[in-house]
Order: sequence, then C-alpha cells, then structure tokens
Amino acid sequence: MVHQFKNNGYNIVMDVNSGSIHVVDDIVYDMISLIEPLIQEGIHDDELIKAAVLNLSNIPYPKEEIEEAVMEVLELEREGQLFAPDIYENYVIDFKKRPTVVKALCLHIAHDCNLACRYCFAEEGEYHGRRALMSLEVGKRALDFLVANSGNRTNLEVDFFGGEPLMNWEVVKQLVEYGRSLEGPNNKKFRFTLTTNGVLLNDEIMEFANKEMANVVLSIDGRKEINDKMRPFRGGQGSYDLIVPKFQKVAESREQTNYYVRGTFTHHNLDFSKDVLHLADLGFEQISVEPVVAKPTDEYAITEEDIPVLKEEYDRLAKAMIERRKEGRPFNFFHFMIDLEGGPCVAKRLSGCGSGTEYLAVTPWGDFYPCHQFVGNEDFLMGNVFEGIKREDIRDEFKCCNVYAKEKCKKCFAKFYCSGGCAANSYNFHGNINDAYDVGCELQRKRIECAIMLKVDKMMAEEEK
Repeated sequence: MVHQFKNNGYNIVMDVNSGSIHVVDDIVYDMISLIEPLIQEGIHDDELIKAAVLNLSNIPYPKEEIEEAVMEVLELEREGQLFAPDIYENYVIDFKKRPTVVKALCLHIAHDCNLACRYCFAEEGEYHGRRALMSLEVGKRALDFLVANSGNRTNLEVDFFGGEPLMNWEVVKQLVEYGRSLEGPNNKKFRFTLTTNGVLLNDEIMEFANKEMANVVLSIDGRKEINDKMRPFRGGQGSYDLIVPKFQKVAESREQTNYYVRGTFTHHNLDFSKDVLHLADLGFEQISVEPVVAKPTDEYAITEEDIPVLKEEYDRLAKAMIERRKEGRPFNFFHFMIDLEGGPCVAKRLSGCGSGTEYLAVTPWGDFYPCHQFVGNEDFLMGNVFEGIKREDIRDEFKCCNVYAKEKCKKCFAKFYCSGGCAANSYNFHGNINDAYDVGCELQRKRIECAIMLKVDKMMAEEEK
C-alpha cells in the first residue's frame, strides 16, 4: 500500500507496509501512481511496465524521462521500499494469543472537580455516578494488583487522574510512597504521572511532582477567552488568570521537559492554531491541543463540515512551526510528534493503547474498567481491586481489537501510526469497539501528513547546512 500527498511544496510518498518515506520530483510522483495498479495486478516485468506506462497518452513528460523514472520506482520496489507486502496480520494474531499482563493503571483518585468544563466527558468528575475520593486502602490494592499481574515486566505506569487529583493530594503522596516501597522487593519500577487543572497547584505540590512524577499534564485550552468559556469554575468565572502563572512555573521548574500543557478545541475555536501559538508565546515548549469528542447534538461538537477548515488549520500550524524553528523558537506539538526510524514496536502499532488488557482504569471504590472513558458504563465493569478481573470476556474482546479487526483500518495508510484509534470513541459512535470514529480518523490522517512533512522539512534543512 502506498500513500502519496503534497504538502508545503514537497511531493511525499509513503510506503505503508515498509514504513519508508520518499521525497520525489513530479515525474517520479506521477509514475508511482501509474505503476502501483500494475504491481497489484501481478505485473513485475520491467519492460512490460515501461510499455504499459508509455502507452498512456496523457503523460506530459518526454519518453526518456518516463523510462528513467519508471526504473527508479522499480528499483525502490526491489529494495522493499515501495509496494511492500503486508506481513503483519498473522503476526498480530499470534501476538494476541500471548498471556495478558497489565502494565499501566489510570487511578481515578478523585471523582470530583473544582471546575465545570463544558465538554467534560466525566461530568465534572462524577463519571455518571457519585462524587468520591479514592481511599488509601483502595489505592494500595490497585498497586498490589498491578505488581501481581505485570508478569516479568519491570517498568509499570500509574496515572493519577480525575476529576481533579489534587483534591485528594494526601492519598496521592501516600500511594507514591507505597509504590516506591514495592519496587525493590518485586523488581519493579513505577513511572507516576499526574493530570491536573492547576487550581490547587502550589510550591509544595510542584516540588513533590518534580521529584516523583515522570510526566505532568496541565489542562488549559489556549487563549484566555477560549479557556474561560470552556473551562470555568462552577460559578462561571474563568480559570485562565489563576492557572497560567502556575503552569509557567511548572514548565520552567521541569526545564521545559516531561510535561504537557494539554488543551481541547471545539466548534467554537476552529482556528485552534491560534491557541497553540498562544501557548507557545506564553513560553510553553510541550503542547497538546486536541479535538473535542462530543455527541453530534452538543453545540460545541466538531462536525463533518468543520473538517476542511481544520485540515487547513493543521497546515497553518505546521508552517508556523517551521518558521519558529528557523527563528530559534521551536516547540513540540504532541500530534505532530512522529518517529519514522524507531517508534513503537510492530505489536504496539497494530494493537493500540492496550485498553482493557494491558491498561485499566480504577474508580475511587476500586472497580476496573477498560479505560477512563468507559468508567460508569456497567456493561464494561471488569472486576475490582479486591477480587481481580471477573469479566475475562471483556478483556478477551479488547485483546482482539486491532487494525485488522477494523474494516475501516485495513486500507488506511495511517493504521500503523494511529493503531486503530480509540476504542471508546468507536463504541460511543457506533456501538462496538471495532469500528472507528470517522471525524477523528479524518483529522488523524491530516495530522500524520503534517508530521511527516515537518520531518522532511527538518531533514532538508539539515542537509542544506
């Protein structure tokens, strides 16, 4: 499978199965699209392919240049860098047969929040249920479960999530201490992370987080008017002025690494690149601003009609990032970060985030769900920290969720980068976890194209130097 696109003056060709990326001139770009159907038909003879291409009457190039370009394309095919076969479907089926180990937990340390974000899927932290704080005992049982079910994995991940985790800060600290006590005796290493809206941040919390938290996610939507419209306090007043100085202090104290300012854009700010650049102007170098996922009836939901505008906005952002890099003011945008040389292993690329199998969410009272977005849906209640996993059928269903189980993914060039998308979004929009959220897919494909273009531009700039 080959995907071709033009972006910012570059002709980019992506061989999906081999992972090869090529930057080519116009004639090679055109020849690839002409040769691919011949290869798919099983024609591999060089002379037959040249003859077939030359018989097309509407090619605006001289014969000699066409023949040379055809041979370049066929050489790439012989090297396994174009039209590579898909060798992974059987591999992922075998991988899924392996015993399940749990490597990460999302601890809902607080089902409560001091903000009333308008798009919050957690209903101000209540998750379709009741307000509650996780007890130390439940948290300890969760960490014990993780250690006991992690097999021979050494590195384990725990995210303190909410609601707003800082509303239960003492238990967070105690659980970190307990987790550290488990490391040596069990040959484990915990990587703790924290997601916060920043309202309760203070120097003591920052100091602890800088010592113990491998990553901190700081929630802010961008420009003051956008943030305060979508992320107000329950009384309606905005949160921007309170949190920005705190977040700036966190970013500097962590030397601009191992954190993200994380925002959400909606139908109300389709010009979201301005929010990203605003955050960069505030001094943040690690930025993630993502599209809202909402019911079509929500007035802030992104619609199919918004997609062309948003695609242009991603292009606008990518070009702005190039200019800022040239000016010595670079920043990272999470959705444009892509590793073309290494990146996740093949199994990870094919099977996704691991929700319901390697990754579980834990409610304040200890119930297990496949991930935080399923919490509150009793159909996905898998068990609890006191009794373990009781619904192995749910685990097994998620275990079989991969890009080859999704018809929409099989022929999509992005499948090895998005890993099939979000199971929760698929369920919420289509009623099963093996479909795909179509609006999200369109935007993801565009983000991947922009990410590849940024890599290409940086490589070209380095070669020029």
